[in-house]
Amino acid sequence: MKEMKFCQSCGMPLNDEVLGTNVDGSKSDEYCVYCFKDGAFTGDFTMEQMAEYCSMFVEEYNKHTGKNLTACEYKQELLKYYPTLKRWNLPADAIPHANHPMKKIFIEEINALGIAELHVDNLYVLHGAFVNQAYNVNGNEVKLLDDGATYWGTQVQKTDGRCYGVACDERYLLVSEYGKDGADAELVVFKRRQGRM
Repeated sequence: MKEMKFCQSCGMPLNDEVLGTNVDGSKSDEYCVYCFKDGAFTGDFTMEQMAEYCSMFVEEYNKHTGKNLTACEYKQELLKYYPTLKRWNLPADAIPHANHPMKKIFIEEINALGIAELHVDNLYVLHGAFVNQAYNVNGNEVKLLDDGATYWGTQVQKTDGRCYGVACDERYLLVSEYGKDGADAELVVFKRRQGRM
């Protein structure tokens, strides 16, 4: 039986579909695509920040393990586990920092939209199935993203309690607005990026 491997940054189980990529485009056998893309980490997290971010997915963890942890409890579990992973044992000068050239461009394009209460400072690699909401367009329910792809994205809380969700890749930029757990999703912007095919 094949030994299960785990991402040496966030701890998620690794399979061929979620492997990160090295500088030459080959698959990484140590990191997932959410943590490692094009030979660099996708976010310059501290271990505490990584645990905080990953604790948002506690429901997914509970579903697969049969546990019933809160986000806070899950974060504490992660902080015990992370010191065993490679990323958190690398010397600072050996960490391939997240300087993906497209990330800065995407952030500038999102902020240039001028949408009230939507300002982003950072983006994360997210799986399409996680961000691919269904929208009502001309009476039809449609999904605009690819469940199997990965996108640079984030979520921004609004003062009215709803959230903006952002997802972009080399071709498209999408902004949506939704309530708790993605309820009542509305499309705000879906556009082809300038000068991109």
